[in-house]
Amino acid sequence: MARQLRFDLPARTAHGREDFFVSPANAHAVAMIETWADWPGRKLALIGPAGAGKTHLAHVWTTLSGATIIAAPDLVRHDIPGLSRTNLVIENVPEIAGDTRAEEALFHLHNLALAEGRTLLFTAHTAPARWGLALPDLQSRMQGTTAVIIEPPDDNLLAAVLMKLFTDRQLSPTPDTIPYLLRHIDRSFDSARQIVTALDEAALDQRREINRRLAADLVGRFAG
Repeated sequence: MARQLRFDLPARTAHGREDFFVSPANAHAVAMIETWADWPGRKLALIGPAGAGKTHLAHVWTTLSGATIIAAPDLVRHDIPGLSRTNLVIENVPEIAGDTRAEEALFHLHNLALAEGRTLLFTAHTAPARWGLALPDLQSRMQGTTAVIIEPPDDNLLAAVLMKLFTDRQLSPTPDTIPYLLRHIDRSFDSARQIVTALDEAALDQRREINRRLAADLVGRFAG
């Protein structure tokens, strides 16, 4: 049988509030995003592992607040006074640890934006105390930022994450697929992302539907 051609089309990720599943693992984070006008000091650090929904919640907040999203390493390429005139999401702050120019840019942006009456949302995998920033004044300001943590997923949240990952890729697994995955994959957002990617690729390569049997084949490979 001829091999099916692969077209690496990007998944169309849904970032609306209605697409975000709320569970005990993330309910506090969602509540903080929705009550953003009450953040202490007009800033918040949103903490969680890869795939936890930080970027999704950041997009929800941009809809609520009119904020702009920027990756921390990109700050050195922007006009800091100009950025300071709007609400901002600064993503992946620990990535600039040790980068003097980027840390100084964030330090000045932090001070200017707050002086302008703007609100700041920072995202990272770990709490501010562990970001490893070299600039003492910046590190102290980040450690003084209220942090909210997205906890590891419970069954309901992990099932919703898996379904969303399939939907973003326009995939329709059989009804028994997600219950099987819940019992056999590592309980993490990153594992969910990896298995859905693998199922998508295997279904295309082998011209198979995404079902429990295909999931069992792939889970076994990851385990072994």
